[in-house]
Amino acid sequence: MKDLISIKEQLENLSLIEKLKYLAEKYRDRIVFSTSFGWEDQVVTHLIFANKIPIKVFTLETGRLFPETYYVWNRTLEIYQQPIHAYFPKSDLLQDMVAAKGPNSFYESVENRKECCYIRKIEPLKRALAGNEMWITGIRADQSANREGMEDLEWDEGNQLLKFHPIFDWTLDDVKAYVKENNIVYNTLHDKGFPSIGCAPCTRAVREGEDFRAGRWWWEDQSKKECGLHAAS
Repeated sequence: MKDLISIKEQLENLSLIEKLKYLAEKYRDRIVFSTSFGWEDQVVTHLIFANKIPIKVFTLETGRLFPETYYVWNRTLEIYQQPIHAYFPKSDLLQDMVAAKGPNSFYESVENRKECCYIRKIEPLKRALAGNEMWITGIRADQSANREGMEDLEWDEGNQLLKFHPIFDWTLDDVKAYVKENNIVYNTLHDKGFPSIGCAPCTRAVREGEDFRAGRWWWEDQSKKECGLHAAS
């Protein structure tokens, strides 16, 4: 839990932008932000890019994203004129999996789905985080039950680095209001019942009254609805 307590103390009385600037200075060239282009991530991207905060922004290009997600990605590059680094699955791992099991093997079993998530997301994430000491995310506390036990600053044991969630205490209404007030481009799938947007074959709209992440891997009755990117520390 390197630096955890001292960083918490330093961040305590700072504004959101000041917190990001402080972390960017402290972990210069060793701090990254991961975006999947949902509206929470678009808020954090705006905070970083609009304020010229030197935090590297990256995304995981799984090869199975929605067209709407690619549109947001492209518009974000056009608007801010700052790079978003893409990490792709390793071609040999992906080719071997598809050759052996086909392109939609994740529907067949939890094990197959986890294998696909590992190849398309977890392994590329490991490469994206390698050599860094601070990982910024767009996680909010009320997004799913297992995230409520997290804190805005925490130690990620699996990746051996600190994680900071700048909008951790925001509600969804807070996010929507900020997006509207700042005219931030966002994924229009959010307006069609998609609160959480991942790979197209694994994401559907959520019906009224359903859990926030019910639209992810909906065919898995016992799934915890997490792929492992943000497993609880």
